[in-house]
Amino acid sequence: MKITTAAEMREIDRATTECFGVASLTLMENAGSAITSFILDYHASANRVAVVCGKGNNGGDGFVIARKLHRAGRAVEVLLLARPSQLRGDALTMFERLPLQPIIAENPAEFILQVLPQSLANCDLIVDAILGTGFQPPVKGLYADAIGAMNRSGKPVVAVDIPSGADSDALTEQARDGIARADAIVTFTAPRPAHVFGNLTQGPIVVAPIGSPPEGIVSKLKLEVTTPQDFPALLAPRPQNSNKGMYGHVLIVGGSLGKSGAAAMAGMAALRAGCGLATVATPRSALSSVAAFAPELMTEPLPETETGSIATGAMERGVLEPLMQGIDVVAIGPGIGRNRETVQFVREAVRETKVPLVLDADGLNAFQGHTDLLDGSSRPLVLTPHPGEMSRLTDLPINEIQANRIEIARKFASKHQLILVLKGNRTVVALPDGTAWINPTGNPGMATGGTGDILTGMTAGVIGQMHDDIPRAAIAAVYMHGLAGDIAAEKMGEHSLVATDLLAALPEAFRRATQLSKESTMPIAMPDSR
Repeated sequence: MKITTAAEMREIDRATTECFGVASLTLMENAGSAITSFILDYHASANRVAVVCGKGNNGGDGFVIARKLHRAGRAVEVLLLARPSQLRGDALTMFERLPLQPIIAENPAEFILQVLPQSLANCDLIVDAILGTGFQPPVKGLYADAIGAMNRSGKPVVAVDIPSGADSDALTEQARDGIARADAIVTFTAPRPAHVFGNLTQGPIVVAPIGSPPEGIVSKLKLEVTTPQDFPALLAPRPQNSNKGMYGHVLIVGGSLGKSGAAAMAGMAALRAGCGLATVATPRSALSSVAAFAPELMTEPLPETETGSIATGAMERGVLEPLMQGIDVVAIGPGIGRNRETVQFVREAVRETKVPLVLDADGLNAFQGHTDLLDGSSRPLVLTPHPGEMSRLTDLPINEIQANRIEIARKFASKHQLILVLKGNRTVVALPDGTAWINPTGNPGMATGGTGDILTGMTAGVIGQMHDDIPRAAIAAVYMHGLAGDIAAEKMGEHSLVATDLLAALPEAFRRATQLSKESTMPIAMPDSR
């Protein structure tokens, strides 16, 4: 789903009306209908609703919501922060269609000190329809006072388009001063950057279609936010004549003495992600541990160093090459270690691998100072570094990487013609063409050892099933990994979550993603599990 700027969204709305024949009043009516449906579904017990409206089109959406909630039997108060004579265009038309008498801020001081606090105190839910995504902060005067009153009310707030006072084009988390609190946000057509990066709510953020056709939604940002509608192939029902050979054979190369669990988790994650077969190639001394992890895993022993990691002999003696026969995708790195011989093995294995390859953990660290050897032009290559590993690959400080995650990921992916998955809050999947996909799922409980190994295995497992579209496979794997983490956190809490909890949560993650892919509105942020 494309991310657009506020200016681009205005142009999309204009083109929808002028080029595609959808009247602007229809767009506003559809926007109000979408939020009304959300309120009736998610706040069914809210009998008294206060709709706080500004004088612009955001207020116009609020008038539609008030009308529809009134018709649905709710007790609605419309609080207008302007004189009716200040309304223009579609907002004025929707105001004239109100079936109830609004409360108007004729006397701003009295309104803020007496009227608004009393209305907010007596309601069950507030609809924030003051300012939309076209607003440029800071907010002043009556609007600022109204935002303060809403924030002090303690009542749940549903924001129309965006919380009033927020900068919709901001690519970073915003300070809370001057911004309305929101327990949910319903926006339209496509998200703006602040919806994805602004941390504007701990509740859901929903994108509702209101009439703009897909071909009319254009943006120069080259930013997308992932939703289940972006990878339907992974979620589609499987044919009745399915067999394991149809869903890919994944080879995990990794593990070492004391770190066998990493490779085992990656192998099991590939299977839980839906691949047909998973083989783990690991040092001989680690093989029994990997085999004992799950009976579904096949294992292959590799020559090892004195420290119990994979030796260069795995290449020199032709051990690895026969294992590649019949393999659809390879993942190298989980638990592999940084022994000098192992580093050399990794570099040679990456050079010789002809099928799609996922590289993670110490598989990435093997290329510190040698990133010229990372080239995805000869076969698909997916890198999944966390910020520390990205720092070693780029020789940039971690704080600089974190401050410029999107651009650094884009440049690296473009330069090396590969897919770069920069893990962290809002994981970035950068593609060689400069497009960056932002992942909305995941939570702080996933900051624990082994979750990266789960992602490595899942990425390989999804590639095995979606080999015709490997960029989408990587994007899907990241989304499903985070969604599994969110589901695990619901049950386990963030403090107690461990990596294998994600394996147990993956079946429910697939069920939820499949359901979400069928819905007309699309959440780009889930309620915070905390």
